[in-house]
Amino acid sequence: MKKLLLIRHAKATHEGGYIDFERPLKKSGIQDATTMAQRLHAENIIPKLIISSPALRTIATADIFSQHLSVAAPVTNAHIYDASELTLLHIIDQFPDEQEFIALVGHNPGIAEMLYYFTGKAKDVKPGAVALVGFEIEEWKEVSMNSGELLYFDEP
Repeated sequence: MKKLLLIRHAKATHEGGYIDFERPLKKSGIQDATTMAQRLHAENIIPKLIISSPALRTIATADIFSQHLSVAAPVTNAHIYDASELTLLHIIDQFPDEQEFIALVGHNPGIAEMLYYFTGKAKDVKPGAVALVGFEIEEWKEVSMNSGELLYFDEP
């Protein structure tokens, strides 16, 4: 079984002076990401690899999760930023098959779209929310519409 943890970045500032890519997390976003990582740790939901958008708010969220879950520093993939559903699907298809449990830290609407695509479950995926999807597959390229089961969902 492969497992995918979809994580939407935590709350980021909307104050002026920042281009979208460089928006930092708010203090509440840092707190929310920390809380969510601690909840995952308590549930023993610990991915082996974290792959993140390189946008500041997203990599900051991924860093908080990696620290609290004692996982290696996140790997960035520039294509996750502002990705369409099709682009995210292609990224997931390319995940290393030796990794059974991977976290993808990204942005909406993409994270919510992937959750719906894989599980048929429409959720309001708020900043900092997490969704664990399980797949009865051997290789990541086998993921497809409605091939996943929503195993866990939580939000700050």
